[in-house]
Amino acid sequence: MTFYNYRSQDATDLLSEDLVLVEQRVEPARKAAQIIHKKLTSCLQSQQGLDSDKRMKKLPLMMLSVSMAESFKDFDAESSIRKVLEMCCFMQNFLAQTLADFEMKLEKDVLEPLNKLSEEDLPEILRNKKQFAKLTTDWHNARTRSQASTGPQAKQDGLREEVEEAWRRLESIKDQYSADLYHFATKEDEYANYFIRVSTLHFGYGWKNIKCTESFSLRNTTDSGRDIALPIQECVNMLLHVGLREEGLFRLAAAASVVKKLKSSLDSGTVDHSEFDTDPHAVAGALKSYLRELPEPLMTFELYNDWFRAAGEKELDSKLEQLREVLKKLPPENYNNLRYLIQFLACLSEQQAVNRMTPSNIAIVLGPNLLWPRTEGETSLLDMASASSVQVVTVIEPLIQYANILFPEGNAECVIILYVVSRGWRPAGLLPPPLCKEEQEEHCQSPAK
Repeated sequence: MTFYNYRSQDATDLLSEDLVLVEQRVEPARKAAQIIHKKLTSCLQSQQGLDSDKRMKKLPLMMLSVSMAESFKDFDAESSIRKVLEMCCFMQNFLAQTLADFEMKLEKDVLEPLNKLSEEDLPEILRNKKQFAKLTTDWHNARTRSQASTGPQAKQDGLREEVEEAWRRLESIKDQYSADLYHFATKEDEYANYFIRVSTLHFGYGWKNIKCTESFSLRNTTDSGRDIALPIQECVNMLLHVGLREEGLFRLAAAASVVKKLKSSLDSGTVDHSEFDTDPHAVAGALKSYLRELPEPLMTFELYNDWFRAAGEKELDSKLEQLREVLKKLPPENYNNLRYLIQFLACLSEQQAVNRMTPSNIAIVLGPNLLWPRTEGETSLLDMASASSVQVVTVIEPLIQYANILFPEGNAECVIILYVVSRGWRPAGLLPPPLCKEEQEEHCQSPAK
């Protein structure tokens, strides 16, 4: 077959059937990315490009929270209206923060990739497609002129050279265009995940809102059903107000005099929150001190070895199952206080991008205050050092990281639950009922103290 005849094939044969099918998806993909990006952008309630704090301040929900905060100050401390306004203020603040975080994730995970896809990546492929079509037409025209020529040999040779040059240009763009289409085909699943991410982000955001809005149905009660120790409850309450986004909480030390004063207030049962709300590190320090000064660790002496055996499981499912079994052995009061505290710590870790306190970091600084061995015996010093270092982290970290699995009675994603409990209110349908007799027996499998 001669060089010229080889190139007399139809140009549509330059692309395989698979690439022709892929080619038909490029323009619809660009349109979908462009439309979804535009619609999602119009749904944003905050300004793009801002960090979470700045977004939150500009949200209508945050403005509503501020108005509620200004309103409840005019009521006396015992007013039920004040209590509801105070709770709703906190809830609106939480919802505003959740919305700001959601929109930041949406912008980073969806809007930015969709914009790049619709405005840069796919238009480049479409430009090559247009160039491919133009050079195909040029080659057809050059070939037609050459085949129709009946002039001198020199003229025919010139036209033949034009055909060959047109073919070289067409072949070059064909290679580039084919590479673009192959690249699109390999990335199509990744592009599809941008749209999936929209739904998963919306679902996560909606689930948090559902959990919080459920707590609007309230009734006053004198018993939270949790039997939470006052120092733990008071400290968690104050930290929910001012500590969740405090960098290095539980890690950075506070003034010893302030911690001592707060501990005295906790011991007396009368704590003026306004006096300590400005120093979350002092509150965290008092909580750590209270836990460490207990005559027995919250996670008990008897279960000391059980915790480490459970945490030593290699497979995650097996580890969580073994941790659940150890949790069942805790006395009810220990279990309830540990659950309350761990759920708060899980909430704290959700703000790790701001407070730098990951589950691991929290476990390092707080773990030795939750679990330590008896001081008697020949191995006490070795055990104490071990419990204060790496091993205790392997126990506490998964408790925080998988709090929603290990403590199914509550949801660590919803800070409002802890806040309502600390205020002596009970959200209908959201908080677990008090332990029944059978559950108490189940949680009392450890030896009597």
